[in-house]
Amino acid sequence: MKSYPKLPVKNGLYLHWLKPAPGGLVRPLGGQDGMSNLKTTCLGTGDGHPSGSRAHSAFLYEFPSVTILLDCGEPVTQTLTRRGIHPDAIDHIFLSHLHSDHLGGFFMLIQGLWLRRRQKPLTVFLPEEGIKPVQQLLCSAYLFPELMPFKTEYKSWTSGQPCSLGPLTATPFNTTHLERLRESFQPQYPQQAFEAFSFTLETGDTRAAHSADIGHLNDLDPLVTKPLDLLVCELAHVEPADLFEYLAGRNIGRILFTHVAQGHWEDEVGLRQLARDTLGGMPHEFAADGTEVAL
Repeated sequence: MKSYPKLPVKNGLYLHWLKPAPGGLVRPLGGQDGMSNLKTTCLGTGDGHPSGSRAHSAFLYEFPSVTILLDCGEPVTQTLTRRGIHPDAIDHIFLSHLHSDHLGGFFMLIQGLWLRRRQKPLTVFLPEEGIKPVQQLLCSAYLFPELMPFKTEYKSWTSGQPCSLGPLTATPFNTTHLERLRESFQPQYPQQAFEAFSFTLETGDTRAAHSADIGHLNDLDPLVTKPLDLLVCELAHVEPADLFEYLAGRNIGRILFTHVAQGHWEDEVGLRQLARDTLGGMPHEFAADGTEVAL
């Protein structure tokens, strides 16, 4: 189990960040039980629409020695606080693209890490087009780098180029999620790259994939070319019947469907039945906020 220094407490200032998780302990993450090769926690599973029951996209991937926060949809800081996550527990942040339902909670998260006195350096991976605007907005909110008790490094994604993070290899792949916007608006906004990424996350004995937002089923091709232990897959921008048929029979240990379009929930019974009928015996689940999967 990872251990972290005690935080300074004055008049209870930091106590609510360290609110105990179930069981009465502050969770340090990163293989916290010493038994799981990977623990995935769905912090936010909603689509891009406002919702009173689902937070926006945010996921924790806990490997034995590295923890990734993938996307920062709001209210990710509140969710981490409620779960008792230590401010030094997250090693890296991945931002799949710059839509607000994936990025909107990032700025409050940085403020929270500052106020809770994070000490460990933080690496943020994101589309290159977002690095300067994100840094500028942080400065506009008076969250200056010199103010932070930790160093933050921003790195850009390159499609198909593996990134080694200790024992973890993360590989981003371009998706077509923003292609329609590119076709309509790139002439007016030539500085925009319209980048969006999916990911594979691999250690020696575990292979997981995260679709983030896609635009076409073919965006999943690089994720499923090899067997997967876990696929976290969105269901807002493709038709359920088409997606289930695409996935049926593939070598995937478990599928978590997330980011389900609100319209699909109008016939939840039918949606679940369609998945069972098409996927057969493939283990699958429709994730809710708080869903956890341990491999």
